Amino acid sequence: MKSFAFIFDMDGVIVDSNPYHKIALRQFCQQHGYPLSEAQLREKIYGRTNKEWITNVFGPLPPETVSQYAEEKEALYRELFKNDIAPVAGLPAFLEQMNAQAIARAIGTSAPRSNVDFTLAGTGLQRFFSIILDDRFVTHGKPHPEIYLKCAEALERTPADCIVFEDSLSGVEAGKRAGCRVVGISTTHTAEELKDTDLVMPDFTSLTPAEVIARLR
Repeated sequence: MKSFAFIFDMDGVIVDSNPYHKIALRQFCQQHGYPLSEAQLREKIYGRTNKEWITNVFGPLPPETVSQYAEEKEALYRELFKNDIAPVAGLPAFLEQMNAQAIARAIGTSAPRSNVDFTLAGTGLQRFFSIILDDRFVTHGKPHPEIYLKCAEALERTPADCIVFEDSLSGVEAGKRAGCRVVGISTTHTAEELKDTDLVMPDFTSLTPAEVIARLR
């Protein structure tokens, strides 16, 4: 029987953090003289690394300025979210079931490690993840498939044997381009907007890991 591995995006999948990222992005960009529209958030920012979206918005900048801007924005996000952080509904039990079934898993995210540590500490989910690929592992942000190809390699699986959990359209495209099956989590986009995925779930309460595999086998 085929042994699937699961790959989790972080923002919008492990935590429903995108509303807080949106506030932080708008505040940050406003402070730096660039008001953001909803369309610009989707087209220029979502799913991308800090290095990519900052230059998408502000144009070419010295590397040290990009790093400064990135940490400034992320510190603002963490301050906004710290009192409200919680895992997406059903995820802790879903991960416990994965442990019981010995399903390998990884996190693949465009976020910096500081946000990964903040997220896992805030949700108490550190013990479930030993394989984590963050923005340090990524040269090309989503929708480029690089992050998911590297996650599959780290899991010692072919992409065809990996199931990606994604909330963003650029992330869905990245997973599909990598050759993975993709489950859409409808925290950021509607089920209709996620129609190009192999399966859509509102959160992790509706299906067990075994049921997800059975549907996608």
